[in-house]
Amino acid sequence: MAGARFFNDEPFLDHAEGPDLLGHRQYAQHVISLLDRVRAQTETGVLALIGPWGSGKSSVLGKVTRRLRETANDDGWLVAELNPWLYSDLESLTLALFSEIREALPNDGRWSDAREKIGVFGKAISPLGKVTALFGLDSEGLIQEVSNRISGDTSASATKHKAEEALRKAGHPVLVVMDDLDRLTPEKLLVVFKLVRLVGHLPNVYYLISFDEQTLLDVLQRSKLVGNSEPRARDFLEKIIQVRLDLPAFRERDADILVDRSLAAVLASHSLTLTLSEQERLSEVYYRHLQARLRTPRAIKRFFGQVDATLGRLTGNVDIVDFLIVTFLRTSEPRAYRLLWQHRAELTGTSMDLPSRRDERPEQRIDRWRTRLQDAGVAQQHLDGVIGLMGVLFTPVRQALGHGINLQAIAQRRGIGSIDYFDRYMVFGIPDDDLPERIFDTALQQLADGTPGTEADELLLRLRDDTQRITRRIGYKRAAGTPLPAAALLKAAAPHYGHLTAAPQGALGLITADRAMDVLARDLLTDLAEPDRPSILKTMAETPDGAVLAARALQRVTSRNDSDSPDRTQASATLDWIGEACSLISQEIARHLAPSASRPVDELTESEITLLWAWRHTASEATRAWINQRLDEAWTTLGLLAVLLPPNQAPFPVIGNDTLQSLDALIGLEALYSRLRPHLDAPAATPDSSQDEHQARILQALREHRDGDTATSS
Repeated sequence: MAGARFFNDEPFLDHAEGPDLLGHRQYAQHVISLLDRVRAQTETGVLALIGPWGSGKSSVLGKVTRRLRETANDDGWLVAELNPWLYSDLESLTLALFSEIREALPNDGRWSDAREKIGVFGKAISPLGKVTALFGLDSEGLIQEVSNRISGDTSASATKHKAEEALRKAGHPVLVVMDDLDRLTPEKLLVVFKLVRLVGHLPNVYYLISFDEQTLLDVLQRSKLVGNSEPRARDFLEKIIQVRLDLPAFRERDADILVDRSLAAVLASHSLTLTLSEQERLSEVYYRHLQARLRTPRAIKRFFGQVDATLGRLTGNVDIVDFLIVTFLRTSEPRAYRLLWQHRAELTGTSMDLPSRRDERPEQRIDRWRTRLQDAGVAQQHLDGVIGLMGVLFTPVRQALGHGINLQAIAQRRGIGSIDYFDRYMVFGIPDDDLPERIFDTALQQLADGTPGTEADELLLRLRDDTQRITRRIGYKRAAGTPLPAAALLKAAAPHYGHLTAAPQGALGLITADRAMDVLARDLLTDLAEPDRPSILKTMAETPDGAVLAARALQRVTSRNDSDSPDRTQASATLDWIGEACSLISQEIARHLAPSASRPVDELTESEITLLWAWRHTASEATRAWINQRLDEAWTTLGLLAVLLPPNQAPFPVIGNDTLQSLDALIGLEALYSRLRPHLDAPAATPDSSQDEHQARILQALREHRDGDTATSS
C-alpha cells in the first residue's frame, strides 16, 4: 500500500493522504468545532482529551494542530505546543509557556505589542536565573535586566494586566497543547495544573491537554495535595477541566480492520503475498491467540512496525506466518521470546531427552512450559495464548497439546520449528553458515542449465561442509514437488563424495555426512527415467569417490523393498537397467582398483578399501574373482582382513553377522575359511603386538562363526 507510514508518531495508514481508518480525522474536526464554541462562550478554558494509553490521543492532537495551522486566517487559531517533561519547576515551566505563546504569535508589526507584553510578563514572574537560561543573557545583559526590573513598572500584576490587554486587542485565540500528562510525576503534574488554572489564565488562551484518566488519578493520589483518595482526585480534576473530550471507543471491528490494512501494507512494502494455506494459518492464529492482544492502535502499530523493521533481509527466506508469530512474542513477551533460543534443541526436536523425561506425559511437558513462561513474566491470563502460539511453531509443544503436525511440512515452509531455519528468525537475517534461498535456487538452476556460476560453486562447497543440512533442504524441495536437476546434482556431487567434512548429527551422532549423501543420491536416482539411470551412474563412477556413491545409491534403490542383503543384484535381476548399471559401475571400480593389484595389501589406500566394499553392491561374483586372484598371487588373506576391518569397533564385535555376509560377498565364506584353515585350526596364540592382537581377534571371531555354523549344520 503506497504511502504507508510505519515509524512516525501517528498510527500508520491514518494520515492526511490515507484512509481515516480510526475515525480520528472526523473526531479531530469535532474537537475543532468544540473549540470554536468554547471560544464563543468564554475567553479562556481548559479542555481535556481523555483515553487509554495507546488509544490514539496523540494522533487526534496531531490532526487538530495540523488542521488549525492549515486553516489559519485573520481570525483563526494559533497553536503553541508545550512539553512539560522538559521542565522541573513552576518557574521554568511558566517561562517556557509564555515563550511558546509568544513564538506562536505572528512575527509582524500587528503582533509586536502582544509579543512584547507576553515576553515582559514571562520575565516578571520568573527568577533571573530562569530568564538567563532561557534567553541566554550574558553578564552585561543580566545587569541591565536587574536595572529594568527595579526602575520600571514590572510587577507581576501590572505586566499581566498589560499582557491581557494586548491579547484581547489581538483578537486571535491561542491553543496551548500538552500531551501525556499522565506520565508526569505527582509534583510536576500539580505544577502544570497550577500553571493552566492560575498563572496561565489569560484571555484568548485555551488549553488542550490529554491523558489516560485512571493513570492520572493514580498519579494525583500520590501527591500530598490530594492524598490517597480517588474521589478527591476526581474533584480536583473537575476544578481544572471545563470540557471533557472522551476519545471514541476503539471497537473490535476497528481493530480487525486496522490489522488487515497494516498487514497488507507490510506485505506490499516487501513485495509479498500470502498463499491460501498461509491465509488460513494466519487467520486461525489471529482469532485464537492474537486478537485479544492487539486491541489498541498503539499495540497494532508497534507490532507491525517491528515486523516491517526486521523482515527486510528475511523476505523469501522464512515462513511469513511463523515470522509474524515470533515477532509478536519478541514484541509483547520479550523474556518468553528469549526462552526460544535457550531451549532451541528441545523445540526443534534435536535434543536427547533426559532419562527422567522419556516417560513424561504430554500434560507434564505443558506444565513445564507453563512454569518456564511464568518465570519469564508472562501474565496468568496470557499463558494459554503464548503456549498456543508455541504449539503453532514447534512440533514438540504441539504434540504435547494433543495435536499432530508433519515436521517435514514445517521444514518445507521454512518454519522456525525446523533446525535448518531456526537461526534465521533469531538473528533477523541469514547466518554466515547458511545459504539464502535466492542463492540456493540460482545454484540449482545453474546446475540444471549446465552453466557454471559462483552460486553453484557455493552450493557444492556447502554440500561438502554442511552435508546434512544441504541434503535436507534439497529433500524439502523434492518433497514439495519442486523440479530438481537430479542428473546434474548426482554428477556434481559424485567427485566430492570422499571429501565430506560435515560432523555427524542427530541425537546419537548417527547421521553421518556420507549417509545423508547416500540417501539423497538414492532419491535423485529414482527421479530419473529408468533408461537414463545407467549412463548417469557410469558418469558418476568415473572417479573413485563417485564410483562408491554410485554403487551405494544403486544398492539403496534396489534394496528399498528387499531384504538387507549385501548382494542386491539378484533381487532385481528382472530389471534391465539395473543389470546394465551394475556392469558399468563394476567396470569403473575395476579400473580404479587396477593399480592396487601390484602393491602389497597393507599399502591399500582408504579410497581403495572403500571401493572394495562398494564393489560388492554391483557385481559380487566379479568382486570375488578379482580378490581371490589377488590372494592367489600376492596378498595374504589375514592381511586383507586386517585392512578391511577397522581395529576399533567397540562396543561392536569385530565381525558381526552383517559383516560376515559382506565378507561372503567379497571373498566367499567357504574360500575364506579354506584359506585360513591352518590359522583357524591352530590353538589361539598370545599376540606380540597390537597388529598381531587385531589379527588374533579377527581369527577368533571367524573361528566362532565357523564353529557355530558347523554346529548348526550338524
